[in-house]
Amino acid sequence: MTILHNPRCGKSRQCLAFLEENNKEFTIIKYLENPLTFEEIKKLLAKLKLTPIELVRQKESIWVEHFKSKNLTDTEIIQTLAENPILIERPIVIDGDNAYIARDENMLKNLI
Repeated sequence: MTILHNPRCGKSRQCLAFLEENNKEFTIIKYLENPLTFEEIKKLLAKLKLTPIELVRQKESIWVEHFKSKNLTDTEIIQTLAENPILIERPIVIDGDNAYIARDENMLKNLI
């Protein structure tokens, strides 16, 4: 398992703690320090089974101020996520060919 983690996010810290408490082995990627590339985001979206806009934190000020009013293509949204990783929903748990936005502890329980 891999977790895309933002240490400043409470949900992300809860997810990390849950995995640790349940003795799950995982790798941490601090995606704000090590941003995903365009291609990595495309692969992640396939694992998540989401459209690019569904991965966007649409209440983030960067999105609201610079992108919300624009009619962006999926490619443009992915590029925006690559350039502004703070806009990526979090935390994300990647388990093989599947990935999940792990904001809900019940979903995490189903994972393990």
